[in-house]
Amino acid sequence: MFEVARGALSKMATQLDAPVQYAFRLGDEQIAVNPMIGKTVRLEFLGAIHCSHCGRKTKTSFSQGYCYPCMQKLAQCDLCIMSPERCHYDAGTCRDPAWGEQFCMTDHVVYLANSSGIKVGITRATQIPTRWIDQGATQALPIMRVATRQQSGFVEDLLRSQVADKTNWRALLKGDAAPVDLLHVREQIFDACAGGITSLQERFGLQAVQPLNAQSVVEIRYPIEGYPAKITSFNLDKNPVAEGTLLGIKGQYLMFDTGVINIRKYTAYQIAASCAA
Repeated sequence: MFEVARGALSKMATQLDAPVQYAFRLGDEQIAVNPMIGKTVRLEFLGAIHCSHCGRKTKTSFSQGYCYPCMQKLAQCDLCIMSPERCHYDAGTCRDPAWGEQFCMTDHVVYLANSSGIKVGITRATQIPTRWIDQGATQALPIMRVATRQQSGFVEDLLRSQVADKTNWRALLKGDAAPVDLLHVREQIFDACAGGITSLQERFGLQAVQPLNAQSVVEIRYPIEGYPAKITSFNLDKNPVAEGTLLGIKGQYLMFDTGVINIRKYTAYQIAASCAA
């Protein structure tokens, strides 16, 4: 084993290719992970967590990388991030209006994805296809463009009456979901939700809530040599070492022959990464 790098962990960088290309982000370094597949890889938690915003040392990481004070005050940690329809920017109570203007008052895309099955999701237009890759989707299709994050939340809330908005992470790591005709599903959803979509357009304007009818399905393939026989998660808070033969990568998960680990969960953890020569 030789040490590849050490530093504060962030979610893996990705690039859409065939297959997706992954890189560890440890501090300022990026290290390609795809070449490690088939080799023994070791991740060791070095015992320190530093807030990804203020750098303060913290015993516990909140909202994927923040200390408790930052989690309580930052706009990106507010409840409306998980429930966009609860946005309170217009009420004048946004934790950081400048941040909200940059990240929430901008075009968002509502999409269908096939990861552990069909789901509806939302993301900033600039986060395509990164969001799909991070969720482990093997197929994805943009179906609506809206003017703000709050509006995307209203649309998602409407569409989830027809399709789920969650991913079954265990199913995700057992194999690829069966292919689905997302174009057909889109038309079924539009037909079923036509009244609700019209109501949102009347409320926010036709330009603010636009169905996307000319988009193509994006197919995504991941670097996987095999799936683990049993889905067991490493927990670096209980055991500081995750080690095994790297079978593949999907979403933000590393799949070893000994277990799986969600890299994003350990954002801001000080990690040493090693790989067999």
